[in-house]
Amino acid sequence: MKFTVVIPCYNAAATLLDTLSSITSQTHPALQVICVDDGSKDATRAIVRAVSAQDARVTLVRNRGKGPSDARNHGASFASPGDVIAFCDADDIWSRAKLAQLAVVLADPSIDAAFGQVAFFKGAPASASSFSTVPTGPLTIPMLLGENPVCTMSNIAVRQDVFAASGGFDTRIVHNEDLEWLIRLVGAGANIVGTPQRQTWYRASTGGLSSDLSAMAEGRDMALQTAAEFGYAPDRAAEAVHQRYLARRALRLDQGRIKPLRYTLRGLLFSPKAFFSTPRRGVLTLLGACGALTMPRRLSRRLFTR
Repeated sequence: MKFTVVIPCYNAAATLLDTLSSITSQTHPALQVICVDDGSKDATRAIVRAVSAQDARVTLVRNRGKGPSDARNHGASFASPGDVIAFCDADDIWSRAKLAQLAVVLADPSIDAAFGQVAFFKGAPASASSFSTVPTGPLTIPMLLGENPVCTMSNIAVRQDVFAASGGFDTRIVHNEDLEWLIRLVGAGANIVGTPQRQTWYRASTGGLSSDLSAMAEGRDMALQTAAEFGYAPDRAAEAVHQRYLARRALRLDQGRIKPLRYTLRGLLFSPKAFFSTPRRGVLTLLGACGALTMPRRLSRRLFTR
């Protein structure tokens, strides 16, 4: 099984080498890496060229100023029929066994796409203290409308023909474009499953696109329109879980003292039962949101976002 790894890059010099190292050191060697530069003004392209000079599996392509969705679509166009496309952001890190583990899952021809567990970190990956929950059954639209267990584009691998049939990412969407695309995939009947292995280390950066929670809400509105086309609308339970997710994200990303509590209270108003549907996560989120008002942020984040 051959993987085409697509990395959209924009001013990623500070983190890209670590990302590429984690990918080129995979125990599953059958891969090509397409780094799609979106008009970087730093040393991003120079880093890719240097790595490519040592490893011919790595290729630099240009896609100036068109945004991450278009960059991913462009990179995916380099995949051959029969490939599996795995996306990775330029500041995240993979376990060395990630592709080998996904190859085992995708050996089942009935599975169209797969994902693993995500670790959230700041600084060094070893400092990760918060981890995603991987469902036991196939991914559903209600799951996506709640807490989205895929979490990040760095945590999904999809068959080339399935991606092509989906039409790729909606280039109008800058935030939550992954959610809208996943809803389209699942709505069209794709079988997407999770595996419990920890495969992706997500860098919780306060300056990244995903740190703009207000803009993420706008992207979610477009994703909800797509969900409605398949007959789904978030009920109060799904909204409660989503607000809990936003509260946890606000805690991880140091989004101030008020935002975590605001999202927590919204979640509890939508459905206390759903907010505490995963009791440990619900309790820790509530304690973290309250603790953020008085406790040092670093301490509250470490204690309550596990």
